[in-house]
Amino acid sequence: MNLMQETKSIMNQYHIHANKNLGQNFLVEESVINNILQQSHISKQDLVIEIGPGLGTLTSKLLEAAGKVIAIELDENVLRILNDRFQSYPNFELIHQDVLKTDLKSILQANLNGSFNTCKIVANLPYYITTPIIMKLLEERLELDSITVMVQKEVAQRLTAIPGKSKDVGAISYSIYNYSNAEIVLNVPRTCFIPSPEVDSSVIHLKVLKHPRIEAEDYNFLFKVIASAFSQKRKTLVNSLVNTKICSSKSQLENILSELKIDKNIRPENLSLEDFALLTQKIK
Repeated sequence: MNLMQETKSIMNQYHIHANKNLGQNFLVEESVINNILQQSHISKQDLVIEIGPGLGTLTSKLLEAAGKVIAIELDENVLRILNDRFQSYPNFELIHQDVLKTDLKSILQANLNGSFNTCKIVANLPYYITTPIIMKLLEERLELDSITVMVQKEVAQRLTAIPGKSKDVGAISYSIYNYSNAEIVLNVPRTCFIPSPEVDSSVIHLKVLKHPRIEAEDYNFLFKVIASAFSQKRKTLVNSLVNTKICSSKSQLENILSELKIDKNIRPENLSLEDFALLTQKIK
């Protein structure tokens, strides 16, 4: 029985349908599963947290490779499936929660106690909630080694773009770059899922940095400035920051840019993370 047949069999047995409200699409391509596992670099010394395991297709592979797998699942309709499939595994734990409300720091403190060297995140994320989940994982400064997740292809290009050097850069790119080394490691066609989504996907691997690339007194304000700069498409940096009230006057901002030797007509995507950090210090 191939993975497609196995998935359909499980869905029929438990009378399960993909939950559109939770953005569910079930991965049914064996080679993609194996590739995700390979790109995650998991060993028996690792604790793995899997977000949104669904029917457990990837979970079964993770349990074979990792020291322990903690699966965090919101959809109560698949809890029975996961328990039935994996309750006999001594290294499996299931948490029925919304990951955005989960105290991940406490979970790590309870599990990274000498049994495991590192914690790695693996997930096939629902498209509609990709950014909040990734930012939670990074901004909470958890003891994570890496994050390997499948996301919408277009989003993957933005998440992995290097600020100041890529046309795909967006506000989120700066946050990702500050906390990790990010790269696209696999492209996944929409035909690899049931039901097939309307877009293709990519797997990205984020190697979490031990320390952020820049130290800022107020990260919230720094990323608020960056978000404001990107909030108005095709506007110059000056116009965006004045229009969003980050800076009170155009002349004031132009003077700051002149002092920093930055062109007053520059667009946000052409600034590096370091440029924004210096600019934020001057504005504040």
